[in-house]
Amino acid sequence: MGGASRPGAGNPDAGDRRSGNSGTGHFSAEPVRIDAWVWAVRLMKTRALAAEACRGGHVKVNGETVKPSQLVVPGDSVRVWVNHRERVVEVRSTIRKRVGASVAAQCYIDHSPPPPPKEILASMPTRDRGAGRPTKRDRRQLDRLRGRDS
Repeated sequence: MGGASRPGAGNPDAGDRRSGNSGTGHFSAEPVRIDAWVWAVRLMKTRALAAEACRGGHVKVNGETVKPSQLVVPGDSVRVWVNHRERVVEVRSTIRKRVGASVAAQCYIDHSPPPPPKEILASMPTRDRGAGRPTKRDRRQLDRLRGRDS
């Protein structure tokens, strides 16, 4: 039998089946699950967190909240709420496997708004740990601060 029993051993066009690509590098234009793509381009640390974010409504594709199994293709707009910040990216190419940061950055165009200055984050009021639930007065102050006064 020799080496001919391996899948694609006799066919030079078969590509590398182990890496999930067809010999043309990491990039492709075929549809990929959103949870896998968000993880592969390093917007989320783990695929489980990416799937959980999808189920929680923190991932939107073309303005629609999606399930983890939703497929994305190049040209789709993806919004991800991660680390208290919204990331807005456009899919340039799809990948299935996690790759290095420099390669991952080539898979999307980042349209995210810049993060708020550190001075604004430092000036946000915080509650002491163990202080319990906010009182009615605290709640009203928080709503006013967030611009939700009625």
